[in-house]
Amino acid sequence: MKLQDILKKQEDEGREKHVPGITVVECSSCRELMVTVQVGREVMHPSTQEHYIRLINLFGRTKEGKTVLITGFNLEGQYSLPRVKVSVKKEAYSELLAVTYCTLHGVWENSLDVKL
Repeated sequence: MKLQDILKKQEDEGREKHVPGITVVECSSCRELMVTVQVGREVMHPSTQEHYIRLINLFGRTKEGKTVLITGFNLEGQYSLPRVKVSVKKEAYSELLAVTYCTLHGVWENSLDVKL
């Protein structure tokens, strides 16, 4: 099995609640980037004991082309919302990739070119 075999596509059913949205805002005072990953753009993903986002990982592609894990979050069912925030150095990454795992619907991903 390969990762691409289990990744859901943005066209797949349920995408409105599963595709991780990535937003980037530059801090004017510190010049860092505040990255937010939220699962579900139009509709926030549910957080129940049986159906929730268990994992949110954020990867970055450096200007040199290396892919690195920036951070990973393990969430617990009904006690958390599928939204995380992290600060990164402004010039560190050319692209960000969010990978999430839904306990019922599998692994989803989305990427964003960083052009600030």
